Amino acid sequence: MKPAAENLTLIGAGLNGPLLAILLMQRGFAVEIYERRPDMRLVRMSAGRSINLALSTRGIHALRQAGLWERMRSIIIPMKGRMMHSVAGDLTFQPYGKNETEVINSISRAELNIALMNAAEEQGAAIHFNQRCTGYDLKTGAIRLRNEETDKDTIREATVVMGCDGSASVIRAEMLKLNRFNFSQQYLDYGYKELTIPAGPKGEHLLETHTLHIWPRGNHMLIALPNIDGTFACILFLPFEGKDSFATLTTPAEVTHFFRSGFPDAIELMPQLADNYFANPTGSMVTLRCSPWHVEGRALLLGDAAHAIVPFFGQGLNCGFEDCTSLLELLDQHAADWPRVFRDFEQGRKINTDAIADMAIENFTEMRDKVADSRFLFRKKIELALEAKYPKLFVPKYAMVTFHRVPYSIALARGIVQDRMLAELCESVDRIEDLDWNKADRLIRRDLTPLEIE
Repeated sequence: MKPAAENLTLIGAGLNGPLLAILLMQRGFAVEIYERRPDMRLVRMSAGRSINLALSTRGIHALRQAGLWERMRSIIIPMKGRMMHSVAGDLTFQPYGKNETEVINSISRAELNIALMNAAEEQGAAIHFNQRCTGYDLKTGAIRLRNEETDKDTIREATVVMGCDGSASVIRAEMLKLNRFNFSQQYLDYGYKELTIPAGPKGEHLLETHTLHIWPRGNHMLIALPNIDGTFACILFLPFEGKDSFATLTTPAEVTHFFRSGFPDAIELMPQLADNYFANPTGSMVTLRCSPWHVEGRALLLGDAAHAIVPFFGQGLNCGFEDCTSLLELLDQHAADWPRVFRDFEQGRKINTDAIADMAIENFTEMRDKVADSRFLFRKKIELALEAKYPKLFVPKYAMVTFHRVPYSIALARGIVQDRMLAELCESVDRIEDLDWNKADRLIRRDLTPLEIE
């Protein structure tokens, strides 16, 4: 591809910005990134930005496209399934997939971000830290920047700008001034708090390493993801208000009592619980939708700037990375015809990002309320049995989303059909041996078409 004469300007050096920069530079473009935060490789990261992420097939595909996947293997921990912890301390394991190759990978946001920035700079990207974007002129292409250390304001001219600046995107805020720009945001009534289970005396994990641990408690839950240093990154999800909420946990004694009654096996592993709880901020979770994502060929939104989602399907990272590979596929087809590339990108992606936003909210209810339910677990076993017999026809929704690159919108639509089948097949059955396989065969062949999966 013959690169465009102008440099490309990316706003935001989080996860999508450096990855997109690498993919663009591989095609001969020059890229500059402006980031409001200091360089996290030189300063201690603030609390609330180190939550572990779930890296799965879509994200791995993007890292492979960038030539980075092998470099990431040293900072991931594969998780084979969910380990549910009851109040009594009983454990129930639910595998994610049909075999041990179908895993999701726990990865530190900070470690991943650092690795991506290092790789982007190695490719030749210029990352300008402490440069807060305060505005963007959609007509002239002028970007207004403020140095966070000196408070000095500057203006940079940019022909093409891509907003990778997250759910609080400044580029999107400028687009809000356009006629007929659609924007909506929906906050959950739940927040989250980052906590830690430290490593054991020899640096070992104090819980089973290769699982996502969940303490489901109806209207709230605790989860824990393993880190490579032997610690677990924990996240407490609670309502903001009401009984058993962040509003009611205001003292160390209240926090300790809450954990002793609801998570007794976890609190034994958390000697710094109260300090963690009050040192770390309470975060909020939002689903954000907007359109259009672009202004002709001058500006584009992608990742959370265009479609923030809640974290309960583990797809925020993977969806953002898939944005990058989808954009580059179009760039490979149409060269630097930015109006066409941006238009086709939104037309192809928005239906899918809307679908994963819906599925992420739905999965919150599943993780919080259903994962410890015996009927739910039985249905999961039936799902895997149906997949084993009909591998190209019946693929569980979780597998379509997590272990394949089936478009999210197709996974959502097929998932609705398959849920209806499961409800009918499991209605009066308590054992897999009693499943009516003739009925299953009839329903599957009638309602499902072969699925193209890798």
